[in-house]
Amino acid sequence: MDDAQPCPCKRGEPFGECCGPVLAGERSAATAEALMRSRYTAFAVGDTEYLLRSWHPSTRPKTFDLDSDQRWLFLEIVRTERGGPFDDTGTVEFIAHYKAEGRRGSLHEVSTFARVDGAWVYLDGIIEP
Repeated sequence: MDDAQPCPCKRGEPFGECCGPVLAGERSAATAEALMRSRYTAFAVGDTEYLLRSWHPSTRPKTFDLDSDQRWLFLEIVRTERGGPFDDTGTVEFIAHYKAEGRRGSLHEVSTFARVDGAWVYLDGIIEP
């Protein structure tokens, strides 16, 4: 993805200043929400390596495949709990909108994040109806 393009997480910054450096391993996500946004961006650009790297070792699958027919459209952050620079855990509730097979859909999840060796990682999530 071109660094000058808007970041898929829709935070309002160019990819090269927003999630791009996090996906590239040049810097860590500062908060649980920032990690959530970077993981959404990884889904949008098809970066499975980053998704696996940013997954908690105790819940990380050995392999992970993305649906090539699914196109991620935009992300809504509903709420966050903790997950700040001085926290060890955090929760982010979000709705990720997508298009697949010509139809729009959404994924509503409450995700839990934790720090491992000082870096935020995705622990698990509960999908909301």
